[in-house]
Amino acid sequence: MVVISLLSLIIGILLGLLGGGGSILTVPVLVYLAELPAKDAIITSLFVVGSTSLIATITHATKKHVCWKTGAIFGSAGMLGAFSGGRLNAYIPDALLLILLALVMLVAALSMMLRKQQNILLTEQENLSFCPLELPILAILLDGFFLGLITGLVGVGGGFLLVPALIHLARLPMHAAIGTSLFIICLQSFAALMGHSAHIAIDLTLTLIISLLAIIGSFIGAKLALNFPAALLKRSFGFFVLILGGGLLYKEISLSLIGELQQLIAENQAFISGASSAIVFALLYRLWAWLHTKTNKI
Repeated sequence: MVVISLLSLIIGILLGLLGGGGSILTVPVLVYLAELPAKDAIITSLFVVGSTSLIATITHATKKHVCWKTGAIFGSAGMLGAFSGGRLNAYIPDALLLILLALVMLVAALSMMLRKQQNILLTEQENLSFCPLELPILAILLDGFFLGLITGLVGVGGGFLLVPALIHLARLPMHAAIGTSLFIICLQSFAALMGHSAHIAIDLTLTLIISLLAIIGSFIGAKLALNFPAALLKRSFGFFVLILGGGLLYKEISLSLIGELQQLIAENQAFISGASSAIVFALLYRLWAWLHTKTNKI
């Protein structure tokens, strides 16, 4: 329990230092050190992510760094996706959930390692309004749903994807994107908890201890962040997450899992075909929207 408590504090410190991303370690810590089943670890992580994001949202709101309208639109779709992900989680084998988490970790790592701070600063200068009134509603709803689905399935907040989406889609400056993403993560996390509530029980004492320590750590991290270059921290943490995600992927892939996956596909062919078609359609729309946006800028 001492090790779990220490790591919970470290996760909170990382959240404070990086402004998000640290919570991606919560599920691996709970699975491999606290020895919780993957589904129990995911719902515990959602509570931790939701509570720490709520505290951080209040802090950003006092500085007027939250665009409530944008957050509500993005978050409404995110809540639907998170609730759906929570329901869907019950039908997916634990090992496959951990593989999905590993893939999310690899995407997060690459995002943290490759993102250029200069591009973010240029985006800030281009924005004339702190909270723009005109929004690409359909694109925001689609992105919100899919990011919420990830939150519900594997128990991560998704801030590493939310912040770039808010910057490029909603045209928010960096501070507003961070504050608004925290508000969205709150909505998604608690909607995902509702989706999980029918089939998962959690250790309330363990969850409260981890959440409290993570919140304390986030305040410590926010203070320490003043003394460290943010870009270097993100790249270093991204490299660590890349190694951890790769190790998790290697550990969980097995012949038995492949057999379970084949059985799952055989039993749910109609659902998988329909869901795949909807996802392909949505991705094609997003590609069209992205190309359209690029053309308008030229």
